[in-house]
Amino acid sequence: MSEPTSTAGTPVPETPTAGTSIPSASTRGKPTRGAFRPLRAALCFGARPLRAALWLAVLAVAVAVPFYLEGFWLQAGLFAMSAAIGAIGINLLTGATGQLSLGHAFFLAVGAYSYVSLSSDLGLPTPLAAVAAVIVAGVSGGLFSPIAGRLKGAYLGIATLALIFVGQHILFNAEPVTGGFNGRPVPPMELFGLVFADTPELVVLNVPFGSLERLWFLGIALLAGAAVFARGVLRGRPGLAMNTIRDHEIAAGVMGVPVARYRAGVFVLSSMYGGLAGVLVALVFQQVVPDYFGMLLSLDYLATIVIGGLGSVAGAVVGAAFVSLLPQLLTRYSDALPLVAEPGSGGVSPAEAARILYGAAVVAVVLFLPGGLVGLATRLGRVRLKELRWAKSAPAPASRR
Repeated sequence: MSEPTSTAGTPVPETPTAGTSIPSASTRGKPTRGAFRPLRAALCFGARPLRAALWLAVLAVAVAVPFYLEGFWLQAGLFAMSAAIGAIGINLLTGATGQLSLGHAFFLAVGAYSYVSLSSDLGLPTPLAAVAAVIVAGVSGGLFSPIAGRLKGAYLGIATLALIFVGQHILFNAEPVTGGFNGRPVPPMELFGLVFADTPELVVLNVPFGSLERLWFLGIALLAGAAVFARGVLRGRPGLAMNTIRDHEIAAGVMGVPVARYRAGVFVLSSMYGGLAGVLVALVFQQVVPDYFGMLLSLDYLATIVIGGLGSVAGAVVGAAFVSLLPQLLTRYSDALPLVAEPGSGGVSPAEAARILYGAAVVAVVLFLPGGLVGLATRLGRVRLKELRWAKSAPAPASRR
């Protein structure tokens, strides 16, 4: 179709039709929102293979760790995995739903001691005993869930704090079940004929696999399953309802969200995560003692989710690695660090120094990084993405004649 021309032979500019806007002089040459769509699609398409490659690299490193690192690092990593599982549970309750809980250590104790009692006293197979221990922890949370469904904020925190004192009293005095002050030995897990212990001897690629090496892969599987399940909860309708309860409780009730039921349900789910973390801790420790499941452990979990990032699975994992690994690293290298004394020699012990450091980290995160360490990484990634967008959409410099 030929272009319309005037009688003088010059082209006639087309008249804009209805609904077509004429760009003003101030907006000419500037990229419109639609111009970013191909770039955004290209970046997202390119990010998927990059994300997949990153996860494959992480998986490869995790599988290769037992072949190269010594027992100290394997034990530290297993403690971090158990802490991450427990932190995911408390993050669902506190970070996503806004319910403060100071009794998370109680449910770890329920899971750990239930596994020992069910496998040793009742003679259940250890995998079945582990599953039953998680269920017992969930039932314990269910017994407390009517209170959790009606209380919130500091009132729920004080109520859950009572669980710690009740639990400590039972653990120290019910000696036939708990072993009292000295605790009880933990029977090793036996799964599909593989015993997660130092015996019988197992050699893989000329590397002897003891209890820590075998438990390493079990810990990876449990952490991956816990993280994937929690991520699905947060990304689905339950996660939307939980966030609505946290941010606007009255609006959630008006929209038909059963607030009390959701609070109670999330409390039960969080307690089951705590029970699973307790089972893994017991398998790594090989001895359960009441002193470990005190109020300081619950406070450590709250510090974990604040430092890592409230309401996110990645934040729970990152915070757990920071909080659980820091005291062990300070203990190992206390002779080379200033102001940190060896355990039992007086002065500031590694455990005290670790609590001072991540106490300061909590204050710094609250003041300067509301989203935690994961929020900081996300913010830096968004800044970088904006820079890439503007670099792609910026007009090329005019050539000189």
